[in-house]
Amino acid sequence: MKRGLIGKGLKFILDKNYRFLFLASRGKYDSMNDEEYIKRKYKAIFGTELDLENPKTYNQKIQWLKLYYRRPDYTKYVDKFEVRSYVAKTIGEEHLVPLLGVWDSPKDIDFDKLPSKFVLKCNHNSGLGMCICENKDELQTDRVISGLEKGLKQNYYLTGREWPYKNVKRRIIAEKFLVDESGVELKDYKIYCFDGKVRLIMINSDRNSKCATKADHFDEDFNHIDMKWGYEQADITPKKPAHFEEMKMLAEKLSKDMPHVRVDFYVADDKVYFGEMTFFDGSGFDAIEPIEWDYKMGSWIHLPNRVMCSK
Repeated sequence: MKRGLIGKGLKFILDKNYRFLFLASRGKYDSMNDEEYIKRKYKAIFGTELDLENPKTYNQKIQWLKLYYRRPDYTKYVDKFEVRSYVAKTIGEEHLVPLLGVWDSPKDIDFDKLPSKFVLKCNHNSGLGMCICENKDELQTDRVISGLEKGLKQNYYLTGREWPYKNVKRRIIAEKFLVDESGVELKDYKIYCFDGKVRLIMINSDRNSKCATKADHFDEDFNHIDMKWGYEQADITPKKPAHFEEMKMLAEKLSKDMPHVRVDFYVADDKVYFGEMTFFDGSGFDAIEPIEWDYKMGSWIHLPNRVMCSK
């Protein structure tokens, strides 16, 4: 333990990239402007300068979009509560996970009125504070409330400067608990759309197990792609889901007129349910291997004219 701390201390002193990431995670650079912060974080992670004048890779273009394509409606689309009206209008209410409640504070939740199984999460972030309840009788409500309070306090925008999250009104939502055909988990189907067309699919599995989440990638015809992006591949390659073509069709409807967006779906009870919309996968800071795929995916993003909202 002591040796590990000494090693980290030396690394902090000698490695300026490690030092930046360490201090950034503790809020040292929260007041830094977005462009400088993104450039410094990109170099700290990838070891190269960020080219914003002539970006080529997927991760470079994601940074460009964060900085220079700021459509005000994106704030609604990343809000897990507000986006529901867009989804209902565009593809139908039947694709919304049933909503059990929405609150401004976790202390307002009446747990007695919730079913035995449910999911609680913040509408503005990714994971922090989430509660997946499979048996309410075993639920420690004090710990759940404390976790949700931490989640609500998180300024998710600051971690990667994904500006749409900056102005989301923070809430807590409760949704119906779902499982897929396996009966034990809910696989996450992430559909990557470029100019309103599906080009890539990621399937996340083992999400609710003690093992690490797995990720497998496929092209639009469900041919498996040998690439690594954030997670290891599953030991057994996932099979083509029964609603594959329907998910593609729904994703293209939701992504119309957008240069790039990831649309997530679940399949439960033989129905397709919308998960969320993400405009900056991995915040543009997750390595894509082999690097050829970073360039290939980058070629699919056609950068639009700049849009700068006032906030």
